[in-house]
This record gives sequence, structure tokens and C-alpha cells, in this order.
Amino acid sequence: MTPQYLELAELAGGFIHEIKNHLNTLSLNLQLLAEDFEEAQTPLERKAAGRVDKLTEECRRLVDLSNDFLRFARIADLTTTPAHLDEVLNRMVDFLGPTARSQNVDVNWHAAPDLPMVALDVELFEKVLLNLMLNAEDAMPDGGTLTLQARAEGTEVVLDVIDTGCGMEPELAAKVFEPFLTTKATGNGLGLATARKIVLAHGGTIAVQSEPGCGTKFTIRLPIT
Repeated sequence: MTPQYLELAELAGGFIHEIKNHLNTLSLNLQLLAEDFEEAQTPLERKAAGRVDKLTEECRRLVDLSNDFLRFARIADLTTTPAHLDEVLNRMVDFLGPTARSQNVDVNWHAAPDLPMVALDVELFEKVLLNLMLNAEDAMPDGGTLTLQARAEGTEVVLDVIDTGCGMEPELAAKVFEPFLTTKATGNGLGLATARKIVLAHGGTIAVQSEPGCGTKFTIRLPIT
């Protein structure tokens, strides 16, 4: 990582941190103002209370965006240890299983025998998996199948995350890892950008294949330890 990049990341992080301080002050004052309107009597007071609620929600979204940006900007040095990818996946499948079942999504997880170990910052890599799996669930609002499969290929362990959801147009798939690109009403477009940055920091790669109406496949390649 170049000194120029580190300097820019540090500057951006400090800038966002200062913005968060002001947002927190604004949020606190909005909360106090909301308390003043808890027993609104007149139409004008009720209208003002509604506007305070909307402003409070927007402040919350900005704080969330700031936190996501700080995580994105500060991914650089990892603390890795040799790890079994299948064990990490098993935990994530168990964790998200109830959510998937509630959305009529079947989760299939297949690992090749004797899968080699990879060097992982497990906590960060779990964020990658969480993002990909939740995106897959969102792409299948009427239910479907989420398949995860891992195997060794040469000097790499390869993980596929495949859904049977709505898929993406080629134009969107080509830009899906760009920061702030989102198709979700409540998204900020940093999820996949952060996932890609984490994978690259592990010395790996992530790619996407998608077709409208036929689902999406993300493929992660990690070097074997």
C-alpha cells in the first residue's frame, strides 16, 4: 500500500470522524426536541413532530453510512491465522439458517474432502460471507436455493456463492464492486466494495457471473497457506 494511499485514507477517516461528531450532536438535540413534542396537541405541533422524526432517521442513516465508510477506508493490515474455510462456512450457515428458512431459501453447503487451510482474518472474512449470503437472500424474495461450494484448484481454495434469484443485467454486474453503487432502497453501496477490499487484502480475488432471471454466482479465490 503506497504512502499516498495511506495518507488519503487517514485524511478521509479523520474527516468522516469529525462529521460523525457533529451528527451525534445533531441527533442528541433532535432527541431533546422530539421529547418536547411528545404530547403534541395542535396540527402544527404534530407536523413539527413528524419532521423531527424524519430528521432523526436521516441522522441515523448518515451515522450508519459514516461507520460503513470508516470500515471500508481502514481495511489494510490483517491479522491472519491458518483457518479451515469449511469451519468458517459452517458457522455462517448455522447463523443465517433461520433467516433463510423464514424466507423459503434452501441453503446447500458442499466442501471438498481434505480442503487445504487458508490464511484468514476470520472476523473480517465473515463480513464478506455475511454480505454475500444476505445479498443472495434479498435476490430471492419468493424463495429459492443458495449454494455454497468450496474446492481446491492448484494453489488456491475456491469458494462459490450461488443463488437462484433475479440476477443482474451485464451493465450492473460489471460495476457491482464499485463503492456507493446500490439497487436497494436502504443500501449505501459499500457492502460489496468492502467485501472485495477484504478479499484483496487476503491476497485473493472475487468475481461475479450473473444473468437476469437466472441467478448470480460470486467466486472467491484464496491462496493456500
